[in-house]
Amino acid sequence: MQDAQDIIDTAHRMADAARAAILPFFRTQLVADNKWQTGFDPVTEADRAGERAMREVLASRRPADSILGEEYGATQGTSGLTWILDPIDGTRAFLCGAASWGVLIGLSDGQDIIYGLIDQPYTRERFEGGLGQARFLSDAGQRPLAARRVDLSQATLLTTYPEVGTADEAAAFRRVAGQVRLTRYGLDCYAYGLLALGQVDLVIEAGLQSYDIAGPLAVVRAAGGIVTDWQGGPAHHGGQVIAAASAELHRAALALLNAGGAA
Repeated sequence: MQDAQDIIDTAHRMADAARAAILPFFRTQLVADNKWQTGFDPVTEADRAGERAMREVLASRRPADSILGEEYGATQGTSGLTWILDPIDGTRAFLCGAASWGVLIGLSDGQDIIYGLIDQPYTRERFEGGLGQARFLSDAGQRPLAARRVDLSQATLLTTYPEVGTADEAAAFRRVAGQVRLTRYGLDCYAYGLLALGQVDLVIEAGLQSYDIAGPLAVVRAAGGIVTDWQGGPAHHGGQVIAAASAELHRAALALLNAGGAA
């Protein structure tokens, strides 16, 4: 891609801008609005400020690109490229003061996700994948991303919510959880970064939106992992998602997810 370096530079500027906009709100007495009439799906001024900051960067640097953002919806462009933005993935964690939330940036060429970032502003960690990049960046420097290779029985499995979607989806998840060494909960997008870094091996979730998975998908793939839906198909539209560190682990987990015939 001719403008790959400009895309990469723009993504990092967006992530920097989102950091600056969001961090002043973190670990404060922030008021949250509820998107749902029943239950609780919070959104805050930090979410909105983060997306506005990223959109301002795009308006200045790449005005021909389309945008799909969680907070401000779709803006049509003419370039054929679409930036998919989630200013705070893990707003519940953000409200709790936990540092498992992150800024998600993905780029679609209309067919697939070709580039992505996961940024954790508070810990100053950034995971980058696509367009020739597979990097973990922090104040200590940078190193390549590389998913590790283990058998299912030795794998570490992560998901955000123990409930995992519907009752059938939760049952499918438990079939996998029953075969791995360790299962942990509540890490939001940070889980995908840890998979790409070689710290964990599986992330299984349900009920995702495109902006929840676009950036992480590119990062995990760049590290050598696999991201699909629970049937092995494309995952960039969200829904049921499995990310695995290797093809072998993906096959083993997918078989368990579908063993009950309800996934």
